[in-house]
Amino acid sequence: MNTPSTPTTSVGRREFLKTSALASGGILLAPSIMKAQSSPNGKINLAILGYGKQGEVLTTSMLEIPNPPFHVVAVCDIWKNSIGKCRSALRKVSPDLKWYFDYEELIAAKDELDLDAVIIATPDFWHARHTNACLKAGLHVYCEKMMAKTPDEARSMVRTARETGNLLQIGHQRRSNPRYLHAYHNLTQRANLLGRFTTANGQWNRSAKPFREVNPRIAVEQDVLEKNGFANMEQFLNWRWFRDLSGGPISDLGSHQIDIFNWFFDSLPKSVMASGGHDYFKDREWYDNVMAIYEYDTPHGPARAFYQTLATTGAGGGYYEYFMGDEGALRMSENPAFTKMYREASAPSWDDWASKGFIRKEEAAAAKVQTKVDVRESAPPDAYDVPVVLDKKPHTPHLENFFAAINGKAKLNSDGEHTFKSEMAIFRVNEAVAARKTIEFTKEDYEV
Repeated sequence: MNTPSTPTTSVGRREFLKTSALASGGILLAPSIMKAQSSPNGKINLAILGYGKQGEVLTTSMLEIPNPPFHVVAVCDIWKNSIGKCRSALRKVSPDLKWYFDYEELIAAKDELDLDAVIIATPDFWHARHTNACLKAGLHVYCEKMMAKTPDEARSMVRTARETGNLLQIGHQRRSNPRYLHAYHNLTQRANLLGRFTTANGQWNRSAKPFREVNPRIAVEQDVLEKNGFANMEQFLNWRWFRDLSGGPISDLGSHQIDIFNWFFDSLPKSVMASGGHDYFKDREWYDNVMAIYEYDTPHGPARAFYQTLATTGAGGGYYEYFMGDEGALRMSENPAFTKMYREASAPSWDDWASKGFIRKEEAAAAKVQTKVDVRESAPPDAYDVPVVLDKKPHTPHLENFFAAINGKAKLNSDGEHTFKSEMAIFRVNEAVAARKTIEFTKEDYEV
């Protein structure tokens, strides 16, 4: 398939707002940008590199797309145990699927496969190597987050995308979620319902779980493990907890919410201080809990953001990003059950925006009963629902955006160039934990 030349930079948030068509009084959701469209020259020939849990998630998400603009021609993974599960998932759409155990063999066969693009869902420490090799081979790349294990590896991916002119999308799927797009463009930018942003917080906690294990009879061969950077099956199955293979929970989970801080604040942090430790899992290399505080100079003034990830409890009210301003607050999540808006009693009325469908006032019967116990308490804010709901799997719109960009019908929502700058805020958290001091970000940190 011959794909048209497409720009490699993502659409800027302010540019997006200016150039997207707005119906008078209507809600901006940008469906033309998020919906993939079939190429006039044929379907995108696609390979999946890494078919672990995340590769499986992305595959089932792609299969949701009606009239899919792609054809999965090959899958590469070092574990034979993944073959049956993968072939079963793709049996109807890719009966001629080819399997590779070595990514270099997959790339060497790109002409034979007439390959156009690759989905990379391997462990973080392989992202840069796999992405750079695929880009240099002339392939467009969708790479899962984090971009890489280190800032320098992530920089190399951006440089290779620049040099080759091929597309590099990073898997921050919230950037393509219609509820997040509505919240950013309509609720915080157009309607300015929060007023001046003053702070944010977010979290993703998970219950304590033992390391994954597998029956030795279906394990990856030891020489194959070592060739691919794993000492044993324990590392292969639990790579997120090993320092040579990942950035730990703050990287695995924090990358979601911290990226949204940067997006909604329209700013990158100027400093971070953090605390964490091996408070529960004494035998794991990465911290089982991390709490970080960022300082920002936003376009509207100073702001701070707090983030926590705990690997010992699923409590705490779910996973979310919570933005607070002097006129309102917005709690966002991929899970609509954790999404809500609150209007300060002193703020201008939101009735006009509710009448236009931007928000929906919470039913009185569902409102919380609150007893005032102190004269210094603020009046309880009115609660509102965010009516935009994603009726697809969370990753589907982001994959649609990638395929549409390949076909020249969209710009990437999370390209490597801009994502690298956002992820720098995550890369330095572990450094701040180890240093036990505030880390200042420099101009050089954000430069490629």
